[in-house]
Amino acid sequence: MDLAKALSCTGLLMAALFLLLPILVIVPLSFGDQRYLAFPDGAWSLRHYLELLSGAWLSSILQSLGLALAVGVISTALAFMFATGIWLEPRYRIALTAVVMLPMIVPQVVSAMSIYYLGAKVKQLDTLLGVGFGHLMMALPYSLIAMLVAYSRLDTSLYKASRSLGAGLWMTIRQVLMPNVRMGLAGSFFMAFILSWEEVVVTLFTSGLNVITLPKRIWDGLRYNLDPAIAAVSTLMIFITLIVLLVRLYRHDRNADSPGR
Repeated sequence: MDLAKALSCTGLLMAALFLLLPILVIVPLSFGDQRYLAFPDGAWSLRHYLELLSGAWLSSILQSLGLALAVGVISTALAFMFATGIWLEPRYRIALTAVVMLPMIVPQVVSAMSIYYLGAKVKQLDTLLGVGFGHLMMALPYSLIAMLVAYSRLDTSLYKASRSLGAGLWMTIRQVLMPNVRMGLAGSFFMAFILSWEEVVVTLFTSGLNVITLPKRIWDGLRYNLDPAIAAVSTLMIFITLIVLLVRLYRHDRNADSPGR
């Protein structure tokens, strides 16, 4: 039994190293002092991190952050309204849901081409509005899934009871429905934010010189000149993700240990 446990732990450790080593190699690359992507040669420098705080990289970070926040809010609002509607009136639920889910089913390149032609028709290519619309189209199905999961645990009798007691529609939505699906709202926003933040295919089709999001700048840097600032961005994103995961695990363990929860 001990031998089996040791072999299992060894295999798990080797698998983790196999998956993590290619990612961890980026960390020392980000501290190089050369103008090209290379490991530090005797001297460690923060020049690539400082480069992110000014110029084109900072503009791309702010554009991506602004787009992700806007797409997260709008996608969550649309998903909430749609999910509420089909929860109250499920007659055409399957057909309507299938229409909203199309961007998830159709290949991403096909969706990107469709959004490109639509943007060209309305003259919104290479604008924040046009790129944001493309991000919204791709993120909305995932936001809707989070909301549908939240509503699947809710009984329509809550809505009927609230209305029968004299509460108006907006009061019922604000004080009855939204508190009961708050985790779905949070999950919906999180999904839309992450998908917009990392979206690159639609961005490549709909942006140009005016709108250059962070994923597009990373793509261009890898494709044309192998900008060493990419290593700094990647390292920051790795550490931010790690911090979020650790905080989530800490809160989960704390809630599990708390009595009455």
